[in-house]
Amino acid sequence: MMKLAVFVLFALAGPALAEGLAAKRVIRAGTVLGEADVIAVRAVPGGLSDPSEVIGREARVTLYAGRPLRSADLRAPALVERNQLVTLVFRAGGLSLLAEGRALARGGEGERIRIMNLQSRVTIFGTVLPDGTVFAGGR
Repeated sequence: MMKLAVFVLFALAGPALAEGLAAKRVIRAGTVLGEADVIAVRAVPGGLSDPSEVIGREARVTLYAGRPLRSADLRAPALVERNQLVTLVFRAGGLSLLAEGRALARGGEGERIRIMNLQSRVTIFGTVLPDGTVFAGGR
């Protein structure tokens, strides 16, 4: 007697894997990514797939060719460099105070960095604003 094997193929309901993005070549930390720096690869959980989330961003760490890009690997391009003189802004009610400070770290828009107020020599944290000034607090 002959046995007949039956195979059943079925599709699982759920999202299909889309394309993700990876570095086309080794990219050093601090490099701003352009269209020529990324390639499409198979999507991975936690990986980026939208080019607008990658193009124009700065590599936070060294990116290796073919490895999927994740949001933790990228950041806003640095507007403030370490040791750069910056304007500190403090607001209280309708009053704005400006002071000169020295950046103790690199930072992109929206990042919190340490700044030393040059007049008082006090180290504070501030948030980098789009114009490169640092918001030191207030409202």
